[in-house]
Amino acid sequence: MSVVERARALVGVPFRLHGRSDSGVDCVGLVALALGRGAPCAYGLRSGDVGRAEGWLRAAGLVPVAGGEPGDVALVRPGPLQLHLMICVPGGFVHAHAGLRRVVEMPGASPWPVIGWWRAI
Repeated sequence: MSVVERARALVGVPFRLHGRSDSGVDCVGLVALALGRGAPCAYGLRSGDVGRAEGWLRAAGLVPVAGGEPGDVALVRPGPLQLHLMICVPGGFVHAHAGLRRVVEMPGASPWPVIGWWRAI
């Protein structure tokens, strides 16, 4: 099963901070499950520390890439002190939406500034 297929299989799963199973995930948990990788747990919803987030992505075996392809991870900034991870899928993104309280697939380009693209190696 591909990263895109695993991400899409999680659409509808409830949002749960630090969640790492199909009973609930946050954006980090979604990426960890879709990529089959470990993930950090020492973080909150509000953190603007890009260097720290990039360190976690590198530690999980991801590398920065120039642009997003299906299966790549987008590190985005939805707000001044908030970072978020989304998985690129054909036609849009899958992400754990805290406001909607579940994993969703949204069409189109990211509504938030993309800080960087990451790919599992």
